[in-house]
Parts: sequence; C-alpha cells; structure tokens
Amino acid sequence: MSDPQALARRLGTLDASVIGLGSMIGAGVFAAFTPAAAVAGSGLLVGLVVAAMVAFCNATSSAQLAAVYPTSGGTYVYGRERLGPWAGFVAGWGFVIGKTASAAAMAMTFAAYAAPAGWERPVAVGAVVVLAAVNYRGVTRTAGLTRILVVLVLAALATAVAACWGGSGADPARILGDGLLAHGWYGILQSAGLLFFAFAGYARIATMGEEVRNPRRTIPRAIGIALGITIIVYAIIAVTLLATIGPEAVAANPAPLAAAVESGTMTWASPIVRAGAAGAALGALLALIAGLGRTSLAMAREHDLPHWLAAVHPRYKVPHRAEVTLAVVISGIITVADLRGAIGFSSFGVLIYYLVANLAAFTQPAADRRYPKALQVLGAAACVALVATLPPFSVALGVLMFVVGIVLRVARQRRKS
Repeated sequence: MSDPQALARRLGTLDASVIGLGSMIGAGVFAAFTPAAAVAGSGLLVGLVVAAMVAFCNATSSAQLAAVYPTSGGTYVYGRERLGPWAGFVAGWGFVIGKTASAAAMAMTFAAYAAPAGWERPVAVGAVVVLAAVNYRGVTRTAGLTRILVVLVLAALATAVAACWGGSGADPARILGDGLLAHGWYGILQSAGLLFFAFAGYARIATMGEEVRNPRRTIPRAIGIALGITIIVYAIIAVTLLATIGPEAVAANPAPLAAAVESGTMTWASPIVRAGAAGAALGALLALIAGLGRTSLAMAREHDLPHWLAAVHPRYKVPHRAEVTLAVVISGIITVADLRGAIGFSSFGVLIYYLVANLAAFTQPAADRRYPKALQVLGAAACVALVATLPPFSVALGVLMFVVGIVLRVARQRRKS
C-alpha cells in the first residue's frame, strides 16, 4: 500500500530536463548578464566559463547523490544522510532563503517586461499567485506548462540572435572591449559568482527526486542534458550581446537583449524578445516554486521547519501547505525587494547549498560513485572562492540570514528537549 504522504513518481527524462532548462534559462539570460558586465566588462566571458565549470562540478555531485537518495529535498537530504543534521540544515536553509529571493526576482523580471508602468509589483504578485495555483494542481501540470514556456523562450532567443547578427548591429570587434582582463581577476570571479545564479536551476531536478521515474537513470541524465544545453545557449547570448552593444551598454541596461535587438535594423523583433523574457521569467518562477516547496517539505518532515508544512495534498500529491506559504512570503518580498541585489543574495545561499553537496558526495563509497573525487574537491573550493568575491552587502545579508536560521533551529531543539 502506498504512503499517502509520499509524492507520486510522474516525471520522465524529458520532463525533468525541461524543468531544469526552464529554471536556468529563465533566470540567467534576462537577469544575470547586466550585473556581471558591470563588474567584469568583457571579462564576463571568462566568468561564464568559470561559472559553467563550477556548475558542472556541482552537477556531478548532485547527480551522484540524487541517484542514491531519490527523495524530495535535494542537498538538504544528502547533507543529513552523509554529513549529519546540521550540514543538512545549512544546505536546506541556504536553498530556501536564496531561492525565495530568486523567486521574487523572477516575478519582478516578468513584470518589468509585461506590466504597464506603475503596475509592476501588483503584476509580479499576481504571477506568483497564478503559478502557485498551477503547482498546487500537480507536478505534471508544472512540467507541461514549463515545456511550453521553454519552447517559446528558445524561439525568442533564436529570433534575438538572428536579429542582432542580421540587422547590421553586431560587430565582433566589440566583443573584447577594453580586454578580457581590464577589470582584473577579482572582477572576473565576482562575475562568475553572479552568473552562477543563472546555472543553479539544475538543482530543481534533484529536489524533485521523489517524483521522478527510475531516478538512478533519469536524474543524472536530465541534469546533464539541461546543463549542457544551457551552457551553449548562454555562450551564444553572451557573445551576441557584447558584439552588438558592447560591455558598457550591457552593464548599463537592465534589459540588454532587448536593447541589442533595438540597436539594429530589425527592431520588429523587440516585442518578440520582450515576450520571450516574460515567458522565461515565468518558467523560472514556476520551477522555483516547485523546488522550494519540495525542499520545505523535506525540512518540515524532519522538524527543521514547522511540521505543519509537511502535509501532502491527498488528491494532487503536492506539498500544498508549503507552496501556499511560500507564495505568501514571496509576495511579501516583492513589495520591498531590489531586483539586482536579489541576484547576489541568491548566489550566496545557493553556493553554500552546493558546498554541502560537494562535501556530501565526497564521502560516498565507491559503490555509489559515478565521478572522481577530484571534481567534488574542485567544486567545493570553487564555491568558497565565489562566495568570497560576491558583493559585500550580499555576503553580509547572507551571513545574517544564516545566523537567524541557526538561532531558530537551536531554539526549536531546546523546546523539543
């Protein structure tokens, strides 16, 4: 007899890959290049390579762990199983606080492209409410809508690239600007930390491990497919942006891809790009709400969050209380949040999350190992290095939020004892 509080395994390789793609492409293409260019100029190309390498190391760790522990919660569960309850809590808390901020950022990105002037925040809250309702009705609806959004976004990006290179706007001489190293290695590493925000979507596949069919095969395959496609897309977009408007204009424009299209002769493509940006943000927000709900469910099961959040809907088989609560919190953040600051704060929390994932994968026995330990060592060291180069305010706020989480957990444990 099946456990009524267990989630249903309904996702195959295609659906899991699409959810990862929807998370990464939506978060990065329209949000991360502007702050990365501000700190590194053309050096963001090197930062993108560094971020992709770190993401690959972290992805191998996540895939290796998810194949052995195919349950909701991702690195929160892996940290508990391999390193102990406190390590699991640090990972889960980092994911929840970082990705809650990221969800608010994605909602605001959608509103920036889709809402009339002055209506951005109400529209952003409305998007959260609608997508939370989609998630509430079941994970197959989440995957189905994400598949549609990913196709539309990729079509819009292809249109933008064609418009930039075919509209007399792109010039390869602009790509290098003042040189790849003009802002120094610190700027490049800081851009890598900011761009890592754009790669973190593959975690959504692992956090939904309890809903994947044949997880030992499906999860590693889906993570590899989603990450590989995303790296290719990001590289094409980065080169196109730099060649079309140059690093200074990328850094100065909150919608650089739309600005790049509008700078050439094929300006008719601009509405398509803006519609693609809105769709990308919706896809990322949809997957974020799903992943946050599953991690919150796992933490609530272990009483690291209020146990009331551990409920699974008897019909739709989703963590409905967690998702409703998160929708309320995200909507509250939207009323006060700063879009660009949310990227740095999100990167801080997620890099800590993957630091725990690398350490947990390092402890796995040979029978469970799919990748060499050197990748986990490199991934862990890179996470620490990128955290150290994030904007100081993001680091300070991240440390403060971790202190709050630790204090709350200690207080909860004392009440239990």
